[in-house]
Amino acid sequence: MLTVLPIRYVADVDASRKFYAGLGLNVRQEPGAAVWVRLAAAAGAVGIHAAAVSQGRSPGTTELGFTTNEPLAQVAQRLEHNGYPYELVEENFGRSIRVTDPDGVVVQIQHIDPDTVRRSAAALADDTA
Repeated sequence: MLTVLPIRYVADVDASRKFYAGLGLNVRQEPGAAVWVRLAAAAGAVGIHAAAVSQGRSPGTTELGFTTNEPLAQVAQRLEHNGYPYELVEENFGRSIRVTDPDGVVVQIQHIDPDTVRRSAAALADDTA
């Protein structure tokens, strides 16, 4: 099942977490809180991601994303069957599929792996220490 999750790339995750929590969103604490936090609302969520470790996205960028508990191989097979080219990307949170919609907007479908997130967060902490 896919869950809609727009991702907001930011310069300061903590400041953005506080801002969106102040709007009434609920913080869902996950591993790697220094670089990633999910804030849920009654009917959706938004992801806050540190732009500094986002593989090239600048602060202020927003992406249409989906998380899935379905194996990405099945998502890829469905995209292929329907004639949509895609790219499978190794990310610092797990793996994702990037596919371009008819308007040229890249959509990300991600499978978040908690172990990968922990390793990425630890590496970031080591780099800043």
